[in-house]
Amino acid sequence: MSTFSTAARSVFTSESVTEGHPDKVCDQISDSVLDAILAQDPMGRVACETAASKDLIVMIGEITTTASIDFESIARNTLQEIGYVDPTFGIDSSSCHVKVAISEQSPEISQGVGSAVENRDGSQDPFDLTGAGDQGMMIGYACNETPELMPMPIALAHRLTRRLSEARKSGEVPWLLPDGKSQVSVEYHEGKPVRVEAIVISTQHLDSVSNAEIEQTVLEQVINSVVPADMIDEDTKIYVNPSGRFALGEAGGDEVLGHVPGHVGRGTVDLRGVLAGEGAAAMGRRAAVGVDDDLAAGEAGIAVRTADHELAGRVHVPDRALGDPALRQGLQDVGLHDGAHVRRIEVLVEVL
Repeated sequence: MSTFSTAARSVFTSESVTEGHPDKVCDQISDSVLDAILAQDPMGRVACETAASKDLIVMIGEITTTASIDFESIARNTLQEIGYVDPTFGIDSSSCHVKVAISEQSPEISQGVGSAVENRDGSQDPFDLTGAGDQGMMIGYACNETPELMPMPIALAHRLTRRLSEARKSGEVPWLLPDGKSQVSVEYHEGKPVRVEAIVISTQHLDSVSNAEIEQTVLEQVINSVVPADMIDEDTKIYVNPSGRFALGEAGGDEVLGHVPGHVGRGTVDLRGVLAGEGAAAMGRRAAVGVDDDLAAGEAGIAVRTADHELAGRVHVPDRALGDPALRQGLQDVGLHDGAHVRRIEVLVEVL
């Protein structure tokens, strides 16, 4: 049975979204709440969720802090910075409805965070003073396919959406609007990327621009400026706004997001792409005690250090439960995908 590293041919696909995609909008609003609270209260406990629908932002969650912040202003300022400043774009920062339903952290979770079970059982280890108050699965991953140390499908997808935002904000392409999405499929031979199989870009636009101009501009100023020419051939399939028109953003479309509203958690989809695998928790919008985020960052640091120092071409740090002592002790099993073996590497505590 062949594996990814030995298969003669395999294709992997990853997607990315622009800052104006409803899911990413929600991530940014929740992260802005976290930033505002930590600026006043470094020990604040924040689990803030945001949802977006037509002309509506809803902020919910559990927050315990001494900070005083204006949730509604944070939401509106974030929308404005993204570029949602006109009702015709789908949602308007100055006129949309913002509903806030934030409560304090539940006593049960607070107990688990304020004093870890090991501490309550008498442990004197300083690492046991603070608990997680939760459970989760985290994965670290890095590879040497790209300068970002990420798989090529997700690296290219992110570069494309970043380029869309740059072209919009600079005024280079004046008809681009905030919402957008990319998807890239890359063909691999024995675990090595050899060509781009397909590219899909959907971008919100002013209603005055023609489909022909959209396709030509996106191809010339976005795709060709980002995707290496030697990775595209005559068989590469390129689709620009394949559904047709995209003049009304998904956050304010007749069908909200087509099927579901925007919500926090996009990071679990577009952080590393399907090649790397993902944990179970949304990334961001949590304070330091949200250790699912912290541990995921730590494991990613282990993987990046390993790949960057050329100890392996593709590194996957296996799932770890919250509070796993293996990371705390500074050692981690790392699966090296270029071979069938597993080896141990030393991990600096600072990485975590």
